[in-house]
Amino acid sequence: MIEKDFWYKNAVMYTLDVETFQDSNNDGIGDFRGLISRMDYLATLGINCIWLLPFYPSPNRDNGYDIMDYYSVDSRLGNLGDFASFIQAARERGIRVIIDLVINHTSNQHPWFLEARKDKNSPYRDYYTWSKEKPENPEYEPAFKGEDNSIWEYDEVAKEYFLHRFYNHQPDLNLANPAVRKEIHQIMGFWLALGVSGFRVDAAHILVENDDPKDQGEFHDLIEDMREFITTHSRDAILLAEASGPPEVVGKFFKGKERMHMMFNFLLNQHTFLALATEEAEPVREGIAILPEKDFSSAWLNFLRHHDELNLEDLKPDQQKVVFEKYAPNKDMLIFGRGIRRRLAPMLNGDQRRLELAYSLLFSSPGTPVIQYGAEIGMGDDISLPGRNSVRTAMQWSPERNGGFSEASPSKLPRPSISQSDYSYKRLNVIQQQCQPGSLLNWMERLIRLRRQCPEIGNGELEVLKVKHKAVLVCAYRLNFELVVVHNLGGEACEVTLPLLKEDHESLIEIFSDSAYPAPKESEVELNPYGYRWFRIRKKEVHEEAQQKKKQQK
Repeated sequence: MIEKDFWYKNAVMYTLDVETFQDSNNDGIGDFRGLISRMDYLATLGINCIWLLPFYPSPNRDNGYDIMDYYSVDSRLGNLGDFASFIQAARERGIRVIIDLVINHTSNQHPWFLEARKDKNSPYRDYYTWSKEKPENPEYEPAFKGEDNSIWEYDEVAKEYFLHRFYNHQPDLNLANPAVRKEIHQIMGFWLALGVSGFRVDAAHILVENDDPKDQGEFHDLIEDMREFITTHSRDAILLAEASGPPEVVGKFFKGKERMHMMFNFLLNQHTFLALATEEAEPVREGIAILPEKDFSSAWLNFLRHHDELNLEDLKPDQQKVVFEKYAPNKDMLIFGRGIRRRLAPMLNGDQRRLELAYSLLFSSPGTPVIQYGAEIGMGDDISLPGRNSVRTAMQWSPERNGGFSEASPSKLPRPSISQSDYSYKRLNVIQQQCQPGSLLNWMERLIRLRRQCPEIGNGELEVLKVKHKAVLVCAYRLNFELVVVHNLGGEACEVTLPLLKEDHESLIEIFSDSAYPAPKESEVELNPYGYRWFRIRKKEVHEEAQQKKKQQK
């Protein structure tokens, strides 16, 4: 039995930007009232946790990650009352909500920074990191290579340089300052009181890097401090780290019940795309093998694509080249020298067989799955839009104006709806796919329901089984039952031998597959091109043990 506090290990998450999900007042901008009107759709889809992108007041020079006020809602999206109504609507449908906690930096329009730059004696001066001279040979490079050439920016009012690891309009907070940490506690406490179930901690790997030139060590005590606060003030809220890097770096974010509950699985994500590009299973096996150890209470958050670029910086250069050539053949599809700014469906040429394979891989990977809004219908991208906006277009609900997102003039939308190509809202939308039994949307609903019925994946012991065929991946999860998932990453049909199917068991049931396969003969399993099959095995000893326990309870 799964403990209630570990809800996140058997969740299916859905990430969305309020601004581009549903407009309720036809001003061209999505809002919380619009989101509330779509809650029944999300409940029917089957997800049970929403991750919201930033919705705070902001100049919006970085999609809301440049925050001016941590305690309010962007007036274009609604107000705190609308947010509270949204939380209530989600709770009524059994859906939790986690929100972005962006504490590495603020906007340069935040009152803290405005006060800090004009008054050297202000207590807010030490909320940021300053230098009279521009440091030579800084320890770190800008997070967005090509956007800024330095992490130090001169401020004409303060007459000093301030540190910014991201854009030059986002001054870094001085997280070594106890007053700043107290502010972080107040921010978390405010939103916990409004009913959120946790926080996605933005850029956590940068958050813990000490920016003091005299002390370049890391301070994970900041994370431990946040964990202690959230544990004290909530029964089941979580901290989710957005932390990338090699195993020895990301592994530090898991430390029993002292640091993060969850972490984005960038390592497996990158290796999965390498496997999809080469049509070989070995990269996935390697991606699983290099994952650092974690406590049972911790979990990975697995994903394919979301609102940022597909970051490949942890792959070897020759491996990156393979993925870039396969999925970003044109230079305008690349970004920051490390990533691809495309959605999954166009990368896989809209081939539903390959999309199903990719999502079957995602939902059966060790951890918790998250999908981006529109992934359930195979939404496309708009490469003509600058930067990451290419994958942040408006949700496509119907073939009506602006895809049913808004009745406003298209010129008023924060980003234009996709109106051309095979991914146009006129051809690809929720209403259309709800009417098609074989659509990606109806398939995704089945997959989500199935994943929520498979606690083995979030909680069980994983063994990656060896098979002779290089395109086939076999994962076995053991908990109360045994779940065996088989994927063929290649474009040719094949047959593989699974000796475990010969073992003595009470029952063997195929619970999910890409077609109606014949039952396995002995230990032979047939697979179509890009095929997948999920089996649940109930061993005799498990059945007998359960029966014995029942007798003892009587």
